[in-house]
Amino acid sequence: MRPNMVTTGLELPGFRVVRNVGIVRGITVRSRSVVGNLAGAFQIFFGGSISVYTNLCERARTEAYEMMCEHAVAVGANAVIMMRYDANEILSGVTEVICYGTAVQVEEARP
Repeated sequence: MRPNMVTTGLELPGFRVVRNVGIVRGITVRSRSVVGNLAGAFQIFFGGSISVYTNLCERARTEAYEMMCEHAVAVGANAVIMMRYDANEILSGVTEVICYGTAVQVEEARP
């Protein structure tokens, strides 16, 4: 389940924050496989986009995003503002990807 809206902005146009629920996050830790490293090395040799690593990064970000959304719903939010991603290498070839933001309850702004 997902909150109704997620934005990297400070606000949602047309809505007003009625309750700040708190920080929410989703974290995943990924490693490159031996096969992935070989395929990546092959793509590096020929240059251009390294799709093996691009796909790995996209899967990690998607997983972290989905976990953040689940956390937001679990704490009663219907939106997340100021959503961000961050990544850190924990060990060689092992990377943490985090998606975080401020969970809020919003309602439609009345003129």
